[in-house]
Amino acid sequence: MADGVSEAKAAAPRASVDVGGGLAALRGLLARPLASYYLLLASSGLLLVIGLTMVFSATSVRAYAENGNAFAMISKQALFALIGLVAFWVVQRLPASTLRQVGFPVMVVSLILLAVLDMLVVLDGFGVIASPKIGPVSANLLWLYIGPVQFQPSELAKFGLVLWGADMIARKGAAMGWWRELSMPLGPAVGLLFVLVGYNDTGTMLPLLGIVVGLLWTAGVRLRVFAALSLVGLGGIGLLIAAASQGAGSGEAGAPNYRLDRITSFLASPEECAQAGCYQMMQARYAIADGGWFGTGLGKSSLKWGWLPSEHNDFIFAVIAEELGVVGCAVVLALFAVLAYTGYRIARRVQDPFRRLAAASITTWLVIQTIVNVGGVVGLLPITGLPLPFISDGGSALVVTLAAIGVLASFARAEPDAARALNARPPARWVRLLWAPLPPLPPSAREPEAPVARRATTRVPAGQERQAARLARAATRDRVTRLRGGPERRG
Repeated sequence: MADGVSEAKAAAPRASVDVGGGLAALRGLLARPLASYYLLLASSGLLLVIGLTMVFSATSVRAYAENGNAFAMISKQALFALIGLVAFWVVQRLPASTLRQVGFPVMVVSLILLAVLDMLVVLDGFGVIASPKIGPVSANLLWLYIGPVQFQPSELAKFGLVLWGADMIARKGAAMGWWRELSMPLGPAVGLLFVLVGYNDTGTMLPLLGIVVGLLWTAGVRLRVFAALSLVGLGGIGLLIAAASQGAGSGEAGAPNYRLDRITSFLASPEECAQAGCYQMMQARYAIADGGWFGTGLGKSSLKWGWLPSEHNDFIFAVIAEELGVVGCAVVLALFAVLAYTGYRIARRVQDPFRRLAAASITTWLVIQTIVNVGGVVGLLPITGLPLPFISDGGSALVVTLAAIGVLASFARAEPDAARALNARPPARWVRLLWAPLPPLPPSAREPEAPVARRATTRVPAGQERQAARLARAATRDRVTRLRGGPERRG
């Protein structure tokens, strides 16, 4: 009897997880034409829902104590989310040619607004005016007020730099290999933007730097150029840190340099750090420790009751860690990872250089901002005051972020396979009118196929390849010289 039971158990199929089949199914899903588009909508949509939920959880106590209404702050954030969704809908309907034309005006407007903001702050700091206000325009550190409208010009500058920088680099093409073509006009514009933004907010310079790095890396700029720009950037950051002692940002002349204190408090151990310098960082660590693996429960954070500063904005990830635990933090970070993968996937698949450059720079911007925010909360990086995309409370950042996601969505529909699939089986007319028009077909599918001679498969010797590369570089250099109006190169 025992032998029969053992034989039956041996004959029964063993339950096992088919890892290979799961990976094959995942590859099949990712190979679908609109996979990038749906991954983008799913990841960003879930992050937006999580953000609104956590903003309500983090602000309900303060809103009830100050206004007697627990929904006062979340209703404002929900309104900005609605405006951001409208911006997403409008931007994803725009063709690439329109986005290229919009980039320069947005960049100019953001520079003007930043100059007005800095001018008001400087005049107030030197006592020229009683308060940072002239007529209906007033300033408060990072925020500019025009009547009842409040916004951050630095957020608009991110969007303008993406579109204008991608358009400018795409127009220059191979000429970006020369220093003069690379530095004009990108160098002066980026330098002015960094000065105007960094005077009040050095933290926002990091995502702006990520945008520039994404543009140049995607354009194929040489590594030695990055090394030179890194030295210039470090010198500029040092000057901006020193400027805080003279009143830049929220500093005051003669007072301790708050920007330098953030760095020194990060490098110092918690036991050696002063209470004022490490208070926010230590409270964030307490929140993470209290959360454990599964958290205390949604809405049950204790440190948001006045113990954790900026719990609804810069340090909202600490509230997520306390209420949802390690599991909740892992879900949020996984969604950001999917968003980053999707953005770089779009940049790799699109054929238009402008789309490729803009998609890579937007993705790098969001990735760097996420890393800097989360790293500051968990104590791996100095505190910079950057909001967490989609999650933190803040209207300007949310609207601009959703507009940037609209740009990615427009590019995802323009992938060659996606464009062919949408044009082969177009959705209903009302769907195209209410959601998004059909993307243009890629050139290979739109133009009639012509007989093409089969390429030779014989491998070219290495010496001939190097000679052909030198001839191509010389031809490009001659073309750039002629475009400048200079004399032709004599061989």
